[in-house]
Amino acid sequence: MSESFESSRAPEPVGAFPHANRVGDFLFLSGIGPRARGSKEIPGVTLDSAGNVASYDIEKQCRAVFENVKLVLEDSGANWSDIVDVTVFLTNMKKDFPIYNRLYAEYFAGDGKPNPTRTTVEVTALPTPIAIELKVIAALQTATD
Repeated sequence: MSESFESSRAPEPVGAFPHANRVGDFLFLSGIGPRARGSKEIPGVTLDSAGNVASYDIEKQCRAVFENVKLVLEDSGANWSDIVDVTVFLTNMKKDFPIYNRLYAEYFAGDGKPNPTRTTVEVTALPTPIAIELKVIAALQTATD
């Protein structure tokens, strides 16, 4: 038995799926990208006249993805510190991993921040012209925790 959640602040899903599903004390987020809600705008992306990516700023996309994940968590009754596992999809591991890894440490390591397990994989493409997507699992706090 699961309960689905839709965020009114994060970008709309690009398919027929919820932002998150809660099963027991776990919250499973669908893949979250850096898009802005209510538009097709992707922070740090410049498209050419044919709609292809001319250039992108992975740092801007990473920060936008982290913010979107935070919004979905909050709108689902969780918070950043509940994150226990992150799967990262990058479209250019060689170019983007060092920047992503630095920002990941900023958001996830030390000073009471969550230190989730993580898997990072390179993919050929994502559903929209983005360079990063996160899949997150959170363990929700219960009244007895």
